[in-house]
Amino acid sequence: MNGFLRGTLLAALSGIALVLVGCGGGGDSSNPPGASAPTAVVQPLPLPGSYPVACSNVVQDFSQVGAGEDVSSYWEGNPSDNGVPRYVTNLLADPDNTLITTVTAPNDSDLYGSFAGQQVAFVVLACYPTTADNPHPDYPLPTGKVVPHMQTGSDPPLFADASARYPVVVFSHGYSGSPLSSDYISGLSVFASYGYVVIAPFHGDLRFSDLKIDNLSDAIAVALNLDNFTALQALRPLSISAALDLVLAHPQWKDHIDATQIGGFGASMGGETMMLLGGAGLSLTSSYLGGLSSKPVTYDPRIKAAVGYVPYFGQPFLPTFGRDQHGLDGINLPFLGISGTADTTAPIIEVEIGMSRLTGTRELVALSGVEHGFDLASTNDIFTWTLTFLDAEVRGNPATQELLSTMASVAGGGDDSVVIYYNGPP
Repeated sequence: MNGFLRGTLLAALSGIALVLVGCGGGGDSSNPPGASAPTAVVQPLPLPGSYPVACSNVVQDFSQVGAGEDVSSYWEGNPSDNGVPRYVTNLLADPDNTLITTVTAPNDSDLYGSFAGQQVAFVVLACYPTTADNPHPDYPLPTGKVVPHMQTGSDPPLFADASARYPVVVFSHGYSGSPLSSDYISGLSVFASYGYVVIAPFHGDLRFSDLKIDNLSDAIAVALNLDNFTALQALRPLSISAALDLVLAHPQWKDHIDATQIGGFGASMGGETMMLLGGAGLSLTSSYLGGLSSKPVTYDPRIKAAVGYVPYFGQPFLPTFGRDQHGLDGINLPFLGISGTADTTAPIIEVEIGMSRLTGTRELVALSGVEHGFDLASTNDIFTWTLTFLDAEVRGNPATQELLSTMASVAGGGDDSVVIYYNGPP
């Protein structure tokens, strides 16, 4: 799952910082006075889980990818060198049987810049637990990855138990990624193998703002269009909610989903997206030089809990949720953060400051020495923490709630430890 957030994001924001007023500061104490540190070391969960996995129809005509082009440019919304728009919709060979939703950006230029009032399409991939004898073959991608047991045509999903209703994980990839880029499809498959229906939009971030900076003119262009970087961030949670609306109303899916058990997982900027779904205030471009105020984007009460892996809470000079992360004041979305101590793109100190302001169930886990991106050595740690938290907070399992209250680390793998202790039901 490498490439959650390209290093160009940090380079871009560092360049922008030269013309912005710096800000920073601390939050409240992370743990209650006198709280005892957890001490239990638990065994990692087996990966994958017990269910085979299948996914929705995203069949594409890869012959449309021109010579010298990269298919991921379409998945990620990266325009061509001459500015021609590209998105996964350009490649879809069966759009009528692909999950696609449309978001109308509110008429709020503070949040949506030049996209205010515009309609934007988002393609959605859904993966789910399936039967052992699912006849649909894996769908090969030009990258060497596959979409497991992908549906074709109008064929309905083949659930492991056609009479069951499954919990949901809405999945938000990192900046400039996609559900099919890097190893994200592997992450979706892990959640589905543990009995979740996973709903993942192609955010197509680069359609709104490209933070790649190769020269001074690039830096100037980014600095002059920061309102569209804000729009990029603000549209992400709206696309998650719209994707959820789509699947919950879809005749092939609605009777197989438990709408009372919906959680979220976000990688890097996807972790920020989860916070915005919980009602957090997003830093406004118009306030960068005047105090860094924030404004809520949305609130989706259907999301019961969320996990952020290397979640992007911004930089000390430009926190994501307003000055000193005050846009997180009073947010009660149960949230697990998993951060790397060597991450300079999404510094753990900003995550700790932000999470100290949350009023709901919260927990922060540190991966010692881990930089930005997916740490292969910590694979079992990452998914064990994540699946345990989702089981406790989304499925409401008292046994895993009790486990989290004592859980200090996962055996083997990387060096993981709790920074903010779990404060949910014991």
